[in-house]
Formats: sequence, structure tokens, C-alpha cells
Amino acid sequence: MLFRMIRGVLFHQKSKMLLIAVTIALGASLATGMLNVVMGVEEKVNKELKNYGANITVKPKDASLLSDIYDVGEGEALNAAYLREDELGKLKTIFWAFNIVDFTPFLDTQAALEDGTTARVVGTWYNHHLALPTGEELDAGVQGMRSWWEIADGRWLNEADEGADDEIMVGATLAEEKHWTVGEKVKLTASHGEKEAEIVGIFDGGGDEDGHIYATLDAVQALTDREGKVASIEVSALTTPDNDLARRAARNPAALTSRDYETWYCTAYVSAICYQIQEAITGSVANAVRQVAESEGTILDKTKLLMILITALSLIGSALGISNLVTASVMERAQEIGLLKAIGAKDRSITGVVMTEILITALVGFAVGYFMGFGFAQLIGQSVFGSAIEMNTKVIPIVAALIALVTIAGSLPAIRMVLRLRPAEVLHGGH
Repeated sequence: MLFRMIRGVLFHQKSKMLLIAVTIALGASLATGMLNVVMGVEEKVNKELKNYGANITVKPKDASLLSDIYDVGEGEALNAAYLREDELGKLKTIFWAFNIVDFTPFLDTQAALEDGTTARVVGTWYNHHLALPTGEELDAGVQGMRSWWEIADGRWLNEADEGADDEIMVGATLAEEKHWTVGEKVKLTASHGEKEAEIVGIFDGGGDEDGHIYATLDAVQALTDREGKVASIEVSALTTPDNDLARRAARNPAALTSRDYETWYCTAYVSAICYQIQEAITGSVANAVRQVAESEGTILDKTKLLMILITALSLIGSALGISNLVTASVMERAQEIGLLKAIGAKDRSITGVVMTEILITALVGFAVGYFMGFGFAQLIGQSVFGSAIEMNTKVIPIVAALIALVTIAGSLPAIRMVLRLRPAEVLHGGH
């Protein structure tokens, strides 16, 4: 009897049931899409933000102390201590090695030019091929760390080219001031040597670097007699936004309880990654570039909040749509429901029938909406981030629970109508 009643409603009111299923499917699709994106957006947003520079700097401990005490900037006066170039591969051996996206060392000096002026010459890696202690190989360098630089003329310096140590790149401001062009030879005289280098590229970085000369790390090490030494390292790492635990650990990891320490150490907080870098690189101090690290967390939190708000609003809209459609369906069946009550049917039984009909329809809508939503997530991933969003199985029970809640909430006005319905009034009115 119950099955016949439900089947009768589903087929005789198929247009309204179809509209309810479509409404639920739309809500489920948007919720599925947004939640899949929310759960997969952290890594993708972090990767996008990594295109705008390093979020960790590593310096020699002594140089960092001098900078803190005397409040002075970078320069040769602070470079009495150095880091070892041969230890850079250890960055990819820490616990969070896979979160280290890119890194590059720096060593700078002041060099005299032929016109009697001086310019800052920065030595670094460009597309440096590195063999890691783990047996892996990778390319690292400033070319990936400064992806926003525009090459106004010429090309990037290529370390793989023969004679790369005799080539330089020049910032647009300095090139304009000196009237230098690509292919021109520039004589550089530093504290421990001199060399003539050819300009292979003029870049526009939009900052102080536009007034500098960039050479290979080996070339500057030779000019300063500092073979195998670097003054600083910039690291680009994928990190988790800071919370109270991360902030407490950044102040003093030793003050954490053993459980908190383990949680912090095994989470990709920027402070945890800095701590592990200091463990790996001898005599180093790693610090977060706070403006970048905090911006990453803020942008990520706001992005997630926006998507959650969109999901909530879509579900509220679905609940309102379901409420209107179910109420209209109950009003059409008022005489049928009144007759059932007149022959002895209980309110609980009638309510159960109505809810069973709606939940069956909701189940169909949820199934269709879930797959629509996953396709929607892929559309967002490809158009915004240029890559697919992975299907997160945790989304299925969450969306199912939300759709059940929305369906029940949307059906409440109709259920109240069923409970208030008086058989005599309905049947008399129908007569």
C-alpha cells in the first residue's frame, strides 16, 4: 500500500518531483564543486603565490645577529660569515622536502666600472642543475624565483652554456643610465679580481634589482675569493597558514609540550620549515618573509570563506525552492490527505509517506548533482589554476548530510500544513 502511494505520487506529480530533484541537484552541484575546491585550493593557491617570490630567507647566524643588533641592511660588512654552497642540496632532505618548491643562493659585491662608478654585482643560480643527496636531480635558481621579471632585451643567462661565467644580466634602470645594450662588454673590478663580461639580457624587475648587475654565482665567488660560499638563500615553500600553535612555536619551540611539538614539527607551518632548514644548513638562521607568509594565509582564508559563503547561500536558495514546491504538492493533494485522515490514517504515517517521497527525490537529485558538481570543480580548477581538482571522498558524506538537512528544512512548512489539515474542512470544501 505504502509503495503504491509513493509510486503514484512520483508518477502523477512527476513535473513537481522533477522540479524538486532539479532544485536539489543544483544545490548539491554547487556545494560539491565549492567543497572540492575548498579542500584542494590550499596547495593551488600556494603554488600561484609562489610565482611572486620567496617566503623564507636563510642567512648565516652571525650575519643575522649583526643585522638585528645594529639594524643595518645587507652588504659586505655583514658577510663576515657565510653559508656553504655544497650544503644547499640538504634543503631537499628535510621532513617537508616536497614542500620546497624552489630555492637559490646569493652572493654580492660592489664592483668598480670603467667610468669610475660602482655597481652592485649579484651572483646567483639561474637554471642550476643539482644532484641531491637522495639521488634525485632538479633545476633551481633565480629564473623560477623571479618569474615576474620581464626580459626587456636579450635573454636569461643560461648556466649550461659554455662561457656562462663571462656573461651578465643588467637591470633596466642601470642599463638606461649607462646606455648599455645587449652584446656590449662590461669590465668589472672587485676586491679580488676583475673580469670582462658580456651583457646577454636586460631585465625589468620593478624594484631595486633594476639597478644591479646579475652574474653567475661562480663568477662572483671568483671576484671576491669566496669559492664555495654564499651570503644568503631564498626559499619558496608551500606552507600552511599560521595558527596559535605555529605562533607559539615560532617564539620558542622548546617551550612546547612534546605532543604540541610533534604536531607543529609535522605540519607545514612556515616556522616549522624554517626550523628544519636551520637543522639542515650549518650555522644558518631561517626567517619567514612575514609580508609574504601572512598574505598567503590571509588570501587563502578569504578564498575559502568566500566559497563556503557561496555554498551556504546556494543551499539556502535550494531550501526555499524545495519549500515552495513541496507546499504546492501538498496543497494539490489536500483532499487525498484529508481522506486518509478521515479513514483513520495517523499524522505520523502521512508525514512519513510525504517525507519518503521527498527523500527519494532528493537522493536522485543528490546523485545527479554530485557528478555535476565535480565537473564544476574541474571547470574552476582548469580556468583559474590551470590544473584539475582531485575528487575528495570526504565531500560525499558532507554534501549528503547538507542535502538531507536542506531537504528536511525545506519540507517543514509542508509538514506543518499536513498536521494542521482538518479532514472535514478539506472534504467539505472539495465537495
